[in-house]
Amino acid sequence: MPRTSRKVSSKSAIDGVTSATDLDDESLYLNRELSWLAFNERVLEEAADASHPLLERLKFLSIFGTNLDEFFMIRVAGLKEQIYSGVTELSSDGMTPSEQLRQIRSELLPLLQRQSAIFHRDVVPALAKEGIQIHGFAELGAEERLEFERDFIDNIMPVLTPLALDPGHPFPRLLNRSLNIAFVVTEDVDGQRETKIAVLQLPSALPRLVRLQRPTGYHYVLLDEIIRAHAGILFPGFDFQESHVFRVTRDADVEIAEDEANDLITAVAEGIRQRSWGTDPVRLEVGPDMPRFLQNFLVKSLDLENADVYQTDVPLNLQDFMALMAVDRRKLKDPPFVSRTLPEFSQEGVSIFDTLKDGDLMVHHPFDSFTHSVVTFLRQAANDPQVLAIKITLYRAGGSSPVIEALREAAMNGKNVTAFVELKARFDEENNIAWARTLENAGVHVVYGVLGLKTHCKVCLVIRKEGRNVLTYAHVATGNYNLTSSRLYTDFGVFTARQEFERDFVHLFNVLTGYSKYNAWQHISVAPSTLRPKLVELIRREAENKRAGKPARIVAKMNALIDHDLIRELYAASQAGVQIDLIVRGVCTLRPGIPGVSDTITVRSILDRFLEHSRVFWFENAGAPDVFIASADWMTRNMERRVELMFPVYEPRLRQRLRELLDIYLSDNVKARVLQNDGRYTRAVAGDDSLRVQTYLLQQVRRR
Repeated sequence: MPRTSRKVSSKSAIDGVTSATDLDDESLYLNRELSWLAFNERVLEEAADASHPLLERLKFLSIFGTNLDEFFMIRVAGLKEQIYSGVTELSSDGMTPSEQLRQIRSELLPLLQRQSAIFHRDVVPALAKEGIQIHGFAELGAEERLEFERDFIDNIMPVLTPLALDPGHPFPRLLNRSLNIAFVVTEDVDGQRETKIAVLQLPSALPRLVRLQRPTGYHYVLLDEIIRAHAGILFPGFDFQESHVFRVTRDADVEIAEDEANDLITAVAEGIRQRSWGTDPVRLEVGPDMPRFLQNFLVKSLDLENADVYQTDVPLNLQDFMALMAVDRRKLKDPPFVSRTLPEFSQEGVSIFDTLKDGDLMVHHPFDSFTHSVVTFLRQAANDPQVLAIKITLYRAGGSSPVIEALREAAMNGKNVTAFVELKARFDEENNIAWARTLENAGVHVVYGVLGLKTHCKVCLVIRKEGRNVLTYAHVATGNYNLTSSRLYTDFGVFTARQEFERDFVHLFNVLTGYSKYNAWQHISVAPSTLRPKLVELIRREAENKRAGKPARIVAKMNALIDHDLIRELYAASQAGVQIDLIVRGVCTLRPGIPGVSDTITVRSILDRFLEHSRVFWFENAGAPDVFIASADWMTRNMERRVELMFPVYEPRLRQRLRELLDIYLSDNVKARVLQNDGRYTRAVAGDDSLRVQTYLLQQVRRR
């Protein structure tokens, strides 16, 4: 349905606010898509930052490209679908889908130029100085070229399948994000010179970077360069003219008709197949030297427009260059670190369940070990004869996972193990299907999805028989049960033996696995039922306290802030004078610093070695703070279309620790960027004492 303007005054939206400012005015909100591009621009700034080791800068260039892939596959594809379907819904800042697409291109083209400059002027020459070089085929010596010709004929050519394009051979369905080569050849037909075009999809089974056998250094040539250099062998009897690499990005927002799917696993697997093969193209990437006739041919064949074409002189699919991370040059990478092991998890012969009776524990990954906390908790539960059952939600567990192994072990030890698996975790569906079947084969009760919702909460419940009582122990986290991401993302987790949470957690799993409309949560807040109302209540309470002359402040750390209702509440609280400090890594559509609306709101983003992923919310509450960790960002999808969990931190020392950490994050003046009310981000001003929060926290680990 078309969006109608929402003209609700701040007075009618928030009881007690007397300003006549319309808090739904489109000018008060930033555009979501452009805010995302601003986030990816900050990623690009990290690639330009010489304080990062050289290969880490290359990694940020790769992340910039990977992020863009997902942006086009999901966000741009969504805008195109709106146009195709005739949807006239406006963005929060009042733009139509067509206007947003035009603005996205306008903002993105300069970013691609900056990516090229960083790659060609900074990273590549610096790599060459370190003995790591990517050579063009023409730069190779005669003996090397001869060796590659033999290798091409014997080992590469048999794997290749060039496809002719003519009336009898329609344009093929190329894999999403695959690397392709378009060849132009000619032949004489009845005295006339005819031009023909063929397409070749590079086989994923062959490495993109082929290493040269040279006595010193690391020297490579690209697979596509090798193939293009021997194109004449592929087309005997034709005159080879030229070849060009291109790449197609497709709509990858898989939609699962759950109400029509008899088998959700089969439906998701089919969706994955559609993502690779059967979805509509949304972007064409080409090199700068592709001739216009060939570009026009590809545009027409893919049913795209010229505005969907992006020229770049950076090697396409730059993610392939991450193979260079295997190079044995330690100084070119971030220094290794050893995560801290909390002493409570390393007491030999002492059960973690007995330890938790003395108080809650909190871990901050990757600074605190995931293996020696979460995995230890699960392994002890798997082998503890008093443990009756384990229940866990799994969103992204990754590939080979010690969490999955611990659950299998528990089931084989006779525990009643229930794993709630979210099959629809975007881009992780295949992994989830694989280990869901592994768990089922081990005797784990595997439950797939809640109809119409994506389950994103992260919680594990252990039920233990102690004497005549049955007690529960829980782990609640902001991040996934994933060993790999625990080393790359910052996340919080809390372990608790507080029995006041038992009813909430038991009912939560009943909601997930059975028929239950329970909604009388006593301590936790759960989306889509009570999370947004609870946040609104907390924000309004701070505004009321401020008007009453009591201490009032909000500090919130999250990955994205988009939800219109919550932003409106923050504006109203700011009008009441509440100091609001937000740490938002990615997209933020709130405009800080607007006179009379958001004067007291600051927004900063921190990008560094680790991906900031934790969600922590602090409400001053007149000097008796309420503190929460959560699985949810402040996005409409999290509030309305996902099962999310916000967990109150009751342990005083943990609340104090979280406050200290939030203050440290707010003090970062090296990696922090501050959002201006025009949507731009500027670097925080470093005073006499610089503070880089992630480096500081790593130093704390090393000292301990």
